[in-house]
Amino acid sequence: MNVTITPARLEGTVKAPASKSEAHRLLICAALSPETCDIDCDTTSQDIDATAECLRALGAQVTRTRLGFRVVPIPRDETGSPRARRGALLDCGESGSTLRFLIPIALAVAGGGVFTGRGRLMERPQKPYFDLFDEKGISYEQTAGVLTVRGTLTPGEYRLAGNVSSQFFTGLLFALPLLSGGSTLVSTTRLESRDYVAMTRDALARAGVRVDGEAERFAVPPSAYRPFDAAVEADWSQAGFWYAAHFLGNGVEVCGLNEASAQGDRVVAALYERFKAAGEQSVDVSDCPDLLPPLAVMAARREGTMHFVNAARLRMKESDRLTTTAALLRALGVPAETTADSLTVRGVPSFSGGTVDGANDHRIVMAAAAAATAAAAPVTVTGAEAVRKSYPSFWEEYKRLGGSFDVL
Repeated sequence: MNVTITPARLEGTVKAPASKSEAHRLLICAALSPETCDIDCDTTSQDIDATAECLRALGAQVTRTRLGFRVVPIPRDETGSPRARRGALLDCGESGSTLRFLIPIALAVAGGGVFTGRGRLMERPQKPYFDLFDEKGISYEQTAGVLTVRGTLTPGEYRLAGNVSSQFFTGLLFALPLLSGGSTLVSTTRLESRDYVAMTRDALARAGVRVDGEAERFAVPPSAYRPFDAAVEADWSQAGFWYAAHFLGNGVEVCGLNEASAQGDRVVAALYERFKAAGEQSVDVSDCPDLLPPLAVMAARREGTMHFVNAARLRMKESDRLTTTAALLRALGVPAETTADSLTVRGVPSFSGGTVDGANDHRIVMAAAAAATAAAAPVTVTGAEAVRKSYPSFWEEYKRLGGSFDVL
């Protein structure tokens, strides 16, 4: 679906959708608990649904309710441990979180599984896991977009690089408490996106699972998951696009956000204020990579040059997000340059119209939609349906707030 947006001012209040990062975590904890759990989650998305479907493949019953999800957990064996279907096929869609979270869980509860996905998902790096698997004697094979893992996780020390993705740490933090003895999880580099690990620990704590330690070293004793009910917070990552729209002069206010949230992307509120100052600035996005597209749109309309650094991991998202963000800005007349791990944006007084390649990337599409409100001429965005991945109601909200677009 391609859309042509006629620049128009947005006005009104919008409630941010449910955090898919928190929804993934709470659904997994519920599936590993011994009893039925209710998860309030007022919106869903393709990524959240991918995790729910994979949990179903492992034997859990995950159903939509009026308020969210009801999770009947993975069946248990005679020892009371969760025992999933062996050899299950787990279709992770385009969700990197689903894939990386569930690989070690499948090993712990089913001796492995068969994983597949769409888009660029199966091209995204799994080397931290593969290096561990070589060390631990776990077999894996990846061919033609299918990853098969087989083996047994055993208690012990798990060492892996923390500068690829915190998702590997989250996956192991879910799985290691299920083992018969204690384990230690160590990052051999600075752990990036550590707020996502904090979110994981918060979800585990709700389920009665203890993780000790901080920074780059965690002690994980054996622990039984407990049943719980919880509500998913609103998503600061998605709120970033409405912050960008507001920065460009729209009268949009975002409600429902928890300012004390463990979500690292809550930093968008502080960066919004910081961006008001003119001059050359630098922003380290290693702990908030998902915010780069909306932050870049904001940077494009400020006075001065903005450098986004430590951004190499963005090249392996749904698109090469450094390249596609720069292309979005250049399509609207904004000077933007990339290096291997950075994006530099030089602010301009106004945007031109043009055509933006959505690159099958939900965050590029939403950033382009925010930017189009301040363009001097219509903006066409290709692949606008990509928003279904994380924010299916985005275009409905955009129109409700006064956005004007035609579906081509």
